[in-house]
Amino acid sequence: MADFTFPTVAELIAKGETPDLLFWVGCAGSFDERSQKTTRAICQILTHVNIKFAVLGTEESCTGDPAKRAGNEFLFQMQALTNIDILNNYQIKKIVTACPHCFNTLKNEYPELGGIYEVIHHTQLIQELIDSGKITLKDGGHFKGKRITYHDPCYLGRANNVYEAPRHILEQLDGELVEMKRCKQNGLCCGAGGAQMFKEPEQGTKDINMERTSDALDTKPDIIAVGCPFCMTMLRDGVKLSHQEQSVEVLDIAELTLNAAGITH
Repeated sequence: MADFTFPTVAELIAKGETPDLLFWVGCAGSFDERSQKTTRAICQILTHVNIKFAVLGTEESCTGDPAKRAGNEFLFQMQALTNIDILNNYQIKKIVTACPHCFNTLKNEYPELGGIYEVIHHTQLIQELIDSGKITLKDGGHFKGKRITYHDPCYLGRANNVYEAPRHILEQLDGELVEMKRCKQNGLCCGAGGAQMFKEPEQGTKDINMERTSDALDTKPDIIAVGCPFCMTMLRDGVKLSHQEQSVEVLDIAELTLNAAGITH
């Protein structure tokens, strides 16, 4: 993996080429060490299926989602318009991202500011690749006999009604998909979308990520599958504080796909 590289849009343009797909990495996917593993997994999958993709690299900035959710519309529009100017100058048409927050903002907030793109979440792209036969998940793999539960990210599920793509992928694995009692439309937030990842919690008897982790652990899983870098952090912390880290893994769906498909480059 040390020599695994992927191009920026600027590098492709300099060679007279254009990407078919832009991978919007996001702040967490760029800077958080755990989320960087998901970023690499997605890039390996895209490379494996010969999709001509690129990243913005240092030209990528925050989508402005945290500013907008915090009520700073002015800052959000400044960040968004800067990104839109870059994307439009490169004539970007299609974007994939692993972050539901980026996904929601790029898909639903940018059009009214002039940023009109086809935006998909990485679980939707992986489902398409499996359905089209471009990715084949091997039988008898690492997940044979494993119990896997899936946590719905708020901005993927309730905000954008994407429930089936991640489950479709998990159902292709050799493991058993077990649902939490609170799932899909009734899923419980891990807390990060409500900024609990970035601040001290309010007074109460239980942190929200511990409540959600309890939901997951009640299914007696071997693996908790996620599709969001912030959910990853909150649930990993919950598993550690529950002293279950030796028996329960928290993995992104891209990592599960990479492993099940035996993609090594």
